[in-house]
Amino acid sequence: MAGTPAMRSMASRSIMQLSSLSRRSISTSASQALRAKPIRANSVQSVSRVARRGYADAAPSPSPAPKPKKRFRALRWSWRLTWLTGLGLTGALAYSIYSLRHPEEQIEPDPEKKTLVILGTGWGSVSLLKKLDTENYNVIVVSPRNYFLFTPLLPSCTTGLIEHRSIMEPIRNILRQKKATVKFFEAEATKIDYEKRVVYISDDSEIKGDISHTEVPFDMLVIGVGAENATFGIPGVRENSCFLKEVNDAQNIRKRVMDCVETAMFKDQTPDEVKRLLHMVVVGGGPTGVEFAGELQDFFNDDLKKWIPEIQDNFHVTLVEALPNVLPMFSKQLIDYTESTFKEEEITIRTKTMVKNVTDKYIEAEVTNPDGTKAIETIPYGLLVWATGNAVRPVIRDLMDQIPAQKNSRRGLAVNEYLVVNGAENIWAVGDCAITNYAPTAQVAGQEGAFLARLFNTMAKTDAIEKELQHLSNTQSQAKSNDERNEILDEIRERQKQLRRTKQIGPFQYSHQGSLAYIGKERAVADISWLSGNIASGGTLTYLFWRSAYLSMCFSTRNRVLVAVDWIKARLFGRDVSRE
Repeated sequence: MAGTPAMRSMASRSIMQLSSLSRRSISTSASQALRAKPIRANSVQSVSRVARRGYADAAPSPSPAPKPKKRFRALRWSWRLTWLTGLGLTGALAYSIYSLRHPEEQIEPDPEKKTLVILGTGWGSVSLLKKLDTENYNVIVVSPRNYFLFTPLLPSCTTGLIEHRSIMEPIRNILRQKKATVKFFEAEATKIDYEKRVVYISDDSEIKGDISHTEVPFDMLVIGVGAENATFGIPGVRENSCFLKEVNDAQNIRKRVMDCVETAMFKDQTPDEVKRLLHMVVVGGGPTGVEFAGELQDFFNDDLKKWIPEIQDNFHVTLVEALPNVLPMFSKQLIDYTESTFKEEEITIRTKTMVKNVTDKYIEAEVTNPDGTKAIETIPYGLLVWATGNAVRPVIRDLMDQIPAQKNSRRGLAVNEYLVVNGAENIWAVGDCAITNYAPTAQVAGQEGAFLARLFNTMAKTDAIEKELQHLSNTQSQAKSNDERNEILDEIRERQKQLRRTKQIGPFQYSHQGSLAYIGKERAVADISWLSGNIASGGTLTYLFWRSAYLSMCFSTRNRVLVAVDWIKARLFGRDVSRE
């Protein structure tokens, strides 16, 4: 149908309006798109290529994920291993502290069992207690000190590098961890009656009860009372010198050092008196004397001259030794290294110098000159530390007089290869009070105590098997049939095999693990046994080994943590220069 001209005109105008609207909307969308993101030339080319390839190929393919670099894989695993190791060590430390703080209930001692009395709380006695099965005996410990002292670090206490309580382990902490109850008496053994099997003890504490003297009977006795400081009969040594064997010795030395420094700074003090007061003399060139001399010089270099610079020109340390060289138990190489290190630190070594007399202000010494001639020399001092040999305690001397086989002994109780006191039964001796073929060191005493623990544990097993054999023998005699008798005989043979295996414990043999000594200036020397020979080393790396070895040798986790904290504290803040 053609329609009227008016209708055709209206339709034509409508189509034109729609076309105009479409163009405006398209141009508006394009302008908005251009404003939102400008079109670049390469984008236009990309659109053209996409248009030519078609819609199927227009979508971009996903890019592959980057592969992890292999060179970082080892670092990641190392970090994870380190983290897990640290976590495990932290857990082990936490468990150790918890078990130490929460001991289990103990078994009450059986009065029918033998009474084992242990005298002393030194290296030998504590090593014995650590490995002894206390449920096999009625164990009694007697000692004038109720703690174990880690003596290798005692020289560090004299200068405040380590607090004295950090190297002390209360003996009751040790005894409370045993399976069966162990009695402890803080007292000194004044006499051992060998015939009556009795130890007489005395309470020497400041506070005493109604009873301060009593006796302790024993079936088995272990003597580990150590030794006294040897003065070799030299006049004035005991009255005027400081020893270095106990905690109070280290505290006295610490006070004496600061007393000498502060007195030297007193107003109107003469120059000669200042030099005397600041002259620190150490007698004894063994490990104790060498380590103390090194620690004292470190104290001066790191702290004293920093806070009291007036003493810098007069403070001096001298080491006196009667033998031709210091550290005689070390190799010649390490002796030379020690002497050269002391020379760098300006520590004077006086070898072939034998002290003859000691007064409150000087020592008289006999000096052997290089040509062999001898002369008497006077050496003034402010502090004198006596770090020489050992002497027999009176209680040991009295016991030696009771036993005829000990009459020829001079330095202590002579023992056999099982550490049994010669001429006595059921009495053993360990540590410095016993005479063996080995040097009187903490290492020897510790191994002796561990050997006695194995020996006593074996003896207890042997007694138990022998009692069982006696019971089986009585049962066999009352057996009513051959089958029952044969069955009991088989059990007897099995127990006899166990008895033979149990009794196969050899004599004591010392295994030397090496010798260590700190020589100052963060250096140490070590003579370590390795396979069939020795390794001799000295220097800073050896000093780090010295620290790690002593840290691992500390008796408990508590001691290790406290010593490590003291070292860190001294590194951060230095040593304390106060008197107390």
